[in-house]
Amino acid sequence: MPSGHPQIYTTLTDVTVYVAFVIDAHARRIVGWKVSTSATAGFVLDALEQAIHARRPGPEDGLIHHSDRVTQYLAMNYTQRLAEANLVPSVGSVGDSYDNALAETINGLYKAEVIWRQRSWSSASAVEMATLRWVDWFNNYRLFGPIGHIPPAEAEANYYAARETLDIVALPKQTGLRRIRDGPKGLHVSKF
Repeated sequence: MPSGHPQIYTTLTDVTVYVAFVIDAHARRIVGWKVSTSATAGFVLDALEQAIHARRPGPEDGLIHHSDRVTQYLAMNYTQRLAEANLVPSVGSVGDSYDNALAETINGLYKAEVIWRQRSWSSASAVEMATLRWVDWFNNYRLFGPIGHIPPAEAEANYYAARETLDIVALPKQTGLRRIRDGPKGLHVSKF
């Protein structure tokens, strides 16, 4: 599920705007985001809540939430929410940019494709609307190399279609065939 939360800020006339993303590491899909004028734990918690609502993780999913060591992600209410949502926390090591490379990639793309294209922003709402449009475009239309030059939504759809296709597999056995089905508690095998 979430791989990290890059923080981006841009300066308005007299306000700094922060943006947090929650990224599905498998499909590279942005599943939660938030724009704020203050970098508080509540701001990143809002992005996390959006991701949790979108994904609805269960204890059997074994999802890992990775973030850097920014204080917002280490706050007590943030770590408690991770536990409540059955997400295993993972925090990067100090000074290691490689462990948060996916988040930094999305961060850099966002800055290049949204923030830096406009010299100044009139308001935090303008940044928020531009971010909304970009996230939709990124998830549904942007061709992303690491997942086969397809959009993240398509990569995710392909994954679930492949799982559906592989849901029932026939295997030879001495006494007949077995049906193997991937269910909520793992693989189920039955004779027929």
